[in-house]
Amino acid sequence: MENLPKKIKITEVGPRDGLQNEPENIPTNIKLDFIKGLEAAGLKQIETTSFVSPKWVPQMADSQEVALGTPPKKGMRYIALTPNEKGLDLALSCGLEAIAIFTAASDTFNLKNTNINVEDSLKRFEPLIKRALDLGLWVRGYVSTVIACPYEGQIKPEKVLEVSQRLFDLGIKELSLGDTIGVGTPKQVEALLELILKKIDPNKLAMHFHDTRGTALANVYQSLQMGVSHFDASAGGLGGCPYAKGASGNLATEDLVYFLDQMGLESGVNLEKLAKASAKIAKLLHRPLPSKVWRTLIKNF
Repeated sequence: MENLPKKIKITEVGPRDGLQNEPENIPTNIKLDFIKGLEAAGLKQIETTSFVSPKWVPQMADSQEVALGTPPKKGMRYIALTPNEKGLDLALSCGLEAIAIFTAASDTFNLKNTNINVEDSLKRFEPLIKRALDLGLWVRGYVSTVIACPYEGQIKPEKVLEVSQRLFDLGIKELSLGDTIGVGTPKQVEALLELILKKIDPNKLAMHFHDTRGTALANVYQSLQMGVSHFDASAGGLGGCPYAKGASGNLATEDLVYFLDQMGLESGVNLEKLAKASAKIAKLLHRPLPSKVWRTLIKNF
């Protein structure tokens, strides 16, 4: 316990990753209110939207409106996914200062997700990242399927390291490693991080766990023990991956914050305000959210 990081950073992915696969249409004003609520709870880095084709991800059809509704603000970082040059153009037109790009450690998954393999995705991102950096933008990278792929099975840590290093070579400032289908266990996380942390500064790394099989917090604890202090989470436990069957269940921000609070680790997030922000989305979706902690706090849903 004494060796665990004392201050923990959380990147909130609910407004994008959490909502992208919802069948119910979420009005733009509700999304913006959601983001304001998350901000009021103390979250300082929020993934707000994605500049992807609304044909494939209808919930992100209002990405420009959301981005324009969250202009740059001191002390806050609003991030939008920009999978290609067109996405970057749109992000720039909205005045965004932070973007994210995404690839995978699995060729098959990347083909299903973006219609190109991992190598081609890295080649596509090279001019995009250079342009973004030249214009002063901050760039985050995502690597999906770092533990296993729904099509290829187990992924070797060496492949994850290879892709991760390539992204840093292209100039990204921060990397999020995703257990996209939520199969990871502490033993697998340990094996992955033992290799990754030999080459990558833990201060430039975030872990993105799905709780599909109930192991996300155990994996957080394993990561903490190895010096990682940054985690992605989704308010209420919203979301999953539309290209990975059965991958519902992002780690809920409420569950993560409660866990950290009880461990005496500082996240800067107010749990009650966070739960109230999630409740507004839950009412629109007409169902309680997956987060266990959220359900204990919102008793009258």
